[in-house]
Amino acid sequence: LWINDLNQPLVDAYVKSGSDTEHRGAIFLIGGRTYALRLEFSKAKQGVDDKKAKEKPPAPASIFLEWKRPHRVTEVIPARNLSTSKPSLWCVVSTPFPPDDRSLGWEKATSISKEWDQATTDAAIEVATYVVAHLDKLSGTKRDAADRVSRLQDFCRRFAERAFRRPLDDDTKQLFIDRQFSEATDPEAAVKRVVLLVLKSPRFLYREVGGSVESSNNPYDVASRMAFGLWDSMPDQPLLNAAAKGELATRAQVVSHAERMLADPRTHSKLSDFLLRWLKVDHVPDVAKDTERFPEFNAVLANDLRTSLELFLDEVLSSESADFRQLLLANSLPLNGRLAKFYGVDLPEDAPFQSVPLDSNERAGVLSHPYLMAGFAYTATSSPIHRGVFIARSVLGRTLRPPPEAVTPLAADLRPDLTTRDRVALQTKPESCQSCHAMINPLGFTLEHFDAVGRFRKEELGKPIVASGAYRTRHGDTVQFNGVRDLANFLANSPETHAAFVEQLFHALIKQPIRAYGSQTKDSLRQTFVQENFNIRKLLVEIIATSALTPAESKPQTASAQ
Repeated sequence: LWINDLNQPLVDAYVKSGSDTEHRGAIFLIGGRTYALRLEFSKAKQGVDDKKAKEKPPAPASIFLEWKRPHRVTEVIPARNLSTSKPSLWCVVSTPFPPDDRSLGWEKATSISKEWDQATTDAAIEVATYVVAHLDKLSGTKRDAADRVSRLQDFCRRFAERAFRRPLDDDTKQLFIDRQFSEATDPEAAVKRVVLLVLKSPRFLYREVGGSVESSNNPYDVASRMAFGLWDSMPDQPLLNAAAKGELATRAQVVSHAERMLADPRTHSKLSDFLLRWLKVDHVPDVAKDTERFPEFNAVLANDLRTSLELFLDEVLSSESADFRQLLLANSLPLNGRLAKFYGVDLPEDAPFQSVPLDSNERAGVLSHPYLMAGFAYTATSSPIHRGVFIARSVLGRTLRPPPEAVTPLAADLRPDLTTRDRVALQTKPESCQSCHAMINPLGFTLEHFDAVGRFRKEELGKPIVASGAYRTRHGDTVQFNGVRDLANFLANSPETHAAFVEQLFHALIKQPIRAYGSQTKDSLRQTFVQENFNIRKLLVEIIATSALTPAESKPQTASAQ
């Protein structure tokens, strides 16, 4: 089995018939990329003396290609994750980096540490070693070629230009290329020195070095802002070509190239990651449940629920309209046979994932998705507080203060006569709690039809479920709800929801507060979002165009450096 590096097998072994021998391989890959995969499998009689055996048909042999993604279960790789298209070859470094600061809401390198600097050095050495090992293929030359040195110099120039995201001027070329070849003992050593110098340079490590008011909309800076915004990576060659031709000067030109960039898998990966963060499930939560109350809920089912949510998000994003409102309003759900059986839907037990229409009075998009309902719940009971906090913070964009004091939730067995709603109302009754829970509780109560595993229920403890709730808007109006459908209809059409989504998506893409780009930017983008029928892909393009061409006075400048 080969993955990414087709010259070095990840797994290469013999397995005897009837034995328990197992061979596994582990590899670190970056999301949003396609990787080469080759699998060779053969059956033989090596070491078997069957001359005296009676003739009989050969025993059948079969093979399964399985994977185990981080925090997921081992499973056969789904066909939707495989493609016959020819992928690129990636150099994926294994050097561990210290985690970025997330205190501002999104991972962002806000400071430099000794550990981070050492990690960049170790990674640069790893990449330099890889480049030298694959030098002939990367540079398009051979060891005995008469023009080998000039070809290697040209490769190093192109490498530096891609890393720095712009052409090299004469002084930069002299420092990074010419001097290294003149001082090195051999061409391979020169290449290694170039790679190390380039990858440790601030020109590579930082987004915009040596910026000024006059150069704020330098076409190469615009290209970098677009690429990092949509891909979290460097500009590709078409984008650099556009910068070289001066084709990133106007909003229309930037929009045109951004629309092309949407088709790249890296855009889809970044947007999918954002939606999982928006839903507060970006770090796979532990959704283990009380085995006595829910004996059929296990790790495999939880894994299926996660897949169901990811497929649902993909359905909305890949649809022609990419309508944000469908994230909240849709009455269908991707289910396979296992999930259908557990949630009372009629499908064969071995059915693959497919979109299944559900009762619109019982389900409404992500708000009632079983994965979220199970995640925002305790092991045996629902949690209106967790669910209400999610709606208030993520969907409506409201700020909630931390509790004035740590309070242990009132255990259900201490008051077995109370429903979850009554128990939460009792515990949060004190005036010191109501400053936040007056908003949290009524929002969370609207989802009480869903138990700790996200199954729809009509009663609890023999009492009818009361799923009424309310919300006081920023304008002071009070809106009443009765169940998830009422809540979904309000949220899907609320300007507060739209503004919150715009702001959070902007922050996720650009890694800067939206207010840093002007006091009117948020409202302007929200209005465009509404005018474009809440198309998420078009909102992405608008955000990229706005941030890439923002006047320099609203953006911080950095010192010049080599």
